[in-house]
Amino acid sequence: MKISARNTFKGTVKKVVTGAVDTEVTLEIAPGVEIVSVITKTSAENLGLAEGKEAYAVIKASDIIVATD
Repeated sequence: MKISARNTFKGTVKKVVTGAVDTEVTLEIAPGVEIVSVITKTSAENLGLAEGKEAYAVIKASDIIVATD
């Protein structure tokens, strides 16, 4: 796989919650570090996402906002 996005994180699928239209996918990219993404149900099915499977989080953003209290 070649991709132009610079922020890619390999991880393990920890949880898949399938809804009527969308699927919430939780990837563990390091011990105790998780990324959650919402993708279409069809995309999750096409990728064969299931707990324990390896997958990549690919983050493409033009802005990152940081805030504190």
